[in-house]
Amino acid sequence: MSHFALYRKYRSQAFQDLVGQGHVVKTLQNAISSGRIAHAFLFTGPRGTGKTSTARLLAKALNCSKGPAPEPCNECEHCLAITAGTHMDVMELDAASESGVENVREKIVAATEYKPTSARYKVFIIDEVHDLSSKAFDALLKTIEEPPEHIVFILATTEYTKVPSTIRSRCQRYEFHRATLSDLVSRLQYVVKEEGYEAEPAALTTIARMADGGFRDALTLLEQALVTSEGQLSSEHVFEQLGLIHEDTVDELLRGVKENRAKDILSILDQVYRSGRDPRSVLESCLLRLSELTRAAIGIEGESQNDAAESAKVHAVAASLGMDEMQRVRGRLSEAHRVIRDISMQRIWLEAELLSLASPPATAPARAVIQAPAPTASPAPSPVAAPPAPTPTAPTSAPSNPVPSAQPEPADQTSADPAVQTWHQVVLAISQLSKTAAGRIQRTKVSETREDAVVITASALDVEWMNSKPGFWGTVQKEWEKVRGGLPMTVVLEENEKKKSVPVNAEQVGRPLEGERLKEVASQIFKDF
Repeated sequence: MSHFALYRKYRSQAFQDLVGQGHVVKTLQNAISSGRIAHAFLFTGPRGTGKTSTARLLAKALNCSKGPAPEPCNECEHCLAITAGTHMDVMELDAASESGVENVREKIVAATEYKPTSARYKVFIIDEVHDLSSKAFDALLKTIEEPPEHIVFILATTEYTKVPSTIRSRCQRYEFHRATLSDLVSRLQYVVKEEGYEAEPAALTTIARMADGGFRDALTLLEQALVTSEGQLSSEHVFEQLGLIHEDTVDELLRGVKENRAKDILSILDQVYRSGRDPRSVLESCLLRLSELTRAAIGIEGESQNDAAESAKVHAVAASLGMDEMQRVRGRLSEAHRVIRDISMQRIWLEAELLSLASPPATAPARAVIQAPAPTASPAPSPVAAPPAPTPTAPTSAPSNPVPSAQPEPADQTSADPAVQTWHQVVLAISQLSKTAAGRIQRTKVSETREDAVVITASALDVEWMNSKPGFWGTVQKEWEKVRGGLPMTVVLEENEKKKSVPVNAEQVGRPLEGERLKEVASQIFKDF
């Protein structure tokens, strides 16, 4: 007998077997019971959440000999044939491999002219429908708009926005959700029991977390771990099979980064590499652990069903690292995970990144000087007209910043100096306008305050980038004036201890940006970000 993969063997055969999609099941069953059956359905959602399985269940419910019924009997000839994939009136089309217009015309448009051979409805299931060509969608449009009474279309897609609006508007949409961690663990426990195995709760939790809400992915990972397990499936075996690093090793690595123990960091990395893990595995393991620690630190209890000892351990590690440290490291590692695929010497590069995290550079190679001259050229507003400076209780860091910083958040944001606080407010305002600009300006650090100027430091690349964007400093000036009640500013670039004047376009600084002019310049600045 041929072997069936676990995700095929345990595919849902009844609506009650669908876990985590109760909103979809209830609506479909109510429609079938009331006889209000749509002619076209659109199932959307992440991979492995049950879209195709639900499409087959709906086909069985519509064509069941005892139906249309809210729950198929799975005993009649129609249900059995649909389950086996041999029913003549239920046709499946994989748009990823048959996306051409000729396939649609031959297999769908032409077939709709004929009535079902034996069933009540002729059902067309089109998987990954977003991969159809534009001409194929055009050929399908008229048929979906006014199909014969005996035709039902079920379209499934993981990318809803790629389906033309003309198709979407003619379908009933059902959105499938990712499974919760507890739902996945519960399903894995059921499968393990049915297969005659035993597994530690921690092992199943690790698999469920790696599946990222997908039932199919969870069962695939479980099967991979069970193939080589001997006796009870342990968490150590799961880590070994999935190419991850054990949590204790990750915790020690994170502590080494916080405590600036360079020797221990390199020693742990050597040990990890000898066990066959690559730099991407290191980053993925650290990010998964930091996610769990962060949730524990802010008081969100996990759904991992771990025992009290494991829960206490997670909280202890989170407390020892601290929220600020976890957010700082998490941001840098997220950025590293994004760019590591373009790195040739990944191991050496990752070592440098972790050592840099443990001991960030004290100075940057270039400086940008923001001078704020006293407002003597124009009538000075009364002190109460200017917005008050933020109090010293302002946040000391920005852990919720969506753009990871290349260095630790400067500690001088807690200063009561109005100029320092003004620059901090300008950084926040620019960050809301553009993620790309945020990644640059958030790396600046206030290094000196004077009576008429604020000196910030940034890397030479960041300074060059900011000065190369037309109108960037004009927008910065505008935000500065909002906070300082109309107080203007000028820009000077200082590099290698030699001051150089930076040409400032009059359109950027000299001319006030207001109304429609402000919108026009802002759109030109940030259109390419």
